[in-house]
Amino acid sequence: MKPTLLPAFLASLLLCTPAIGAGTIWISNVKLVSPEKLDRVETGAVLIEGGRIARVERGPSGPAPAGASVVDGKGYYLTPGLIDSHVHLHAVPGMSMEQGASGDSLAQAYFRQLPRSFLYYGFTTVIDLAVSDFGVIERLRKAPLHPDVFHCGEPLVLANGYPMSFYAPDKRFQGFGNYLFDPAMPTLVPEQFAPSAHTVAAGVARVAKAGGICVKTHFERGFGADRNLPVMSPAKFAEVRAATTRAGKVLVTHANSFEAQSFAVAGRADVLAHGMWHWGALNGRPGLPPEIKALLDKIVDQRTGYQPTMQVLYGLRAYVEPGYLDDPALRKVVPASLLAWFSTPQGQWFKPEVTEGEIDAAVMQSMEGPLRRQRAVVAYLAGRDANFVFGSDTPSSPTYGNLPGLNGYREMRQLHAAGMSLAQIFRAATINNARTFKLDGELGSIEVGKAANLLLMKTSPLEDVSAYDSVLTVWVRGEQTAREALAADYR
Repeated sequence: MKPTLLPAFLASLLLCTPAIGAGTIWISNVKLVSPEKLDRVETGAVLIEGGRIARVERGPSGPAPAGASVVDGKGYYLTPGLIDSHVHLHAVPGMSMEQGASGDSLAQAYFRQLPRSFLYYGFTTVIDLAVSDFGVIERLRKAPLHPDVFHCGEPLVLANGYPMSFYAPDKRFQGFGNYLFDPAMPTLVPEQFAPSAHTVAAGVARVAKAGGICVKTHFERGFGADRNLPVMSPAKFAEVRAATTRAGKVLVTHANSFEAQSFAVAGRADVLAHGMWHWGALNGRPGLPPEIKALLDKIVDQRTGYQPTMQVLYGLRAYVEPGYLDDPALRKVVPASLLAWFSTPQGQWFKPEVTEGEIDAAVMQSMEGPLRRQRAVVAYLAGRDANFVFGSDTPSSPTYGNLPGLNGYREMRQLHAAGMSLAQIFRAATINNARTFKLDGELGSIEVGKAANLLLMKTSPLEDVSAYDSVLTVWVRGEQTAREALAADYR
């Protein structure tokens, strides 16, 4: 994901949403669906006090505690709030970095709606994997209604590697404050940017000081016209692994190829922040080659967190997908003004980069190979019950095909079609994410003492993936909001 710096215009982007304050709330007559007790989906009740779960009752419940606000769940399903562990909060889908940072009124409208769009689809917690402007994080946290926000701080980027390579050589070192040098990968560096201040220890310390819960790294040789970027050596990655462990953080690695995931698994990364859509010399092989299976077996055995991020490619396909912009679901998560702009010649600026001169049908067809490979990998890992951790990569690039909240729901649908069971998807978006990112003392299940981040759904997420589009009520730290009030087109 390309980082950018956003100016202070976002300071005013706060939008009030009708909500009930976090007091004492008794939610009764609900079926409890919690990932640590999937064998016990039964009618019960939950007491919220001071934004936390104070009591969980399974089976027939007694009367509401004195003074509590009573919520009749009408026999619907109460679940933990969802966690999306791969977002990029600074970027405006469909806009260039420069336009998103310009103070454009369309960008302002997007940022006002942003927190509500995640909540609309039940994502009460998000993790930003690569912060380029901490002001964005702070302003989002100060919004009247917003998901819990965690982050990995500034990513540890190899000098002149991905994603520094998106910037001109004379600007890229100013844009990335946490770059690293690897003696095994010599590269040209301007004199004023001294290696001594950019050791692995210093980089991890910057992340910790900024409040990051994870450290983000990359193994990416490039794509398009630039396929020879420097990558970390095993020795340098081992330094990062050791420093991250000492700091008590989670090591996340951008790795979307067989080569990259082999490297990251050998180096004991905690999370692979992408699916494997590039198999290198194995791309044309039918089925799942033995070499791929052997790597996937290691991922399972090491309990490496795995984010398939299938919506990355589907997000690019939006520019050649007939009727994409007419989908009513877009109106729920994007302001009308921005949605209308997407259809203009200016709003279509990114399409030539996606199509590279090919006709729409050819572009659609060209993505079938990577998607086939991703589906095969997901199906195999699902069959072995791998440690899937849900992440949508929203937005993965300047495409308008990855919209907040909706992108997560569509990721779930793609994962289910690829072979993940409904229980695996539910665990990936709740307890697996919480445990892998060391947040399970606070989030991920309906248990006493945890934050009251909860969803009331009409349909059980264990019965149909469409349940994630049946949310009725959202609680964040005990604050209750009707889903309909979160929509961009709410009046």
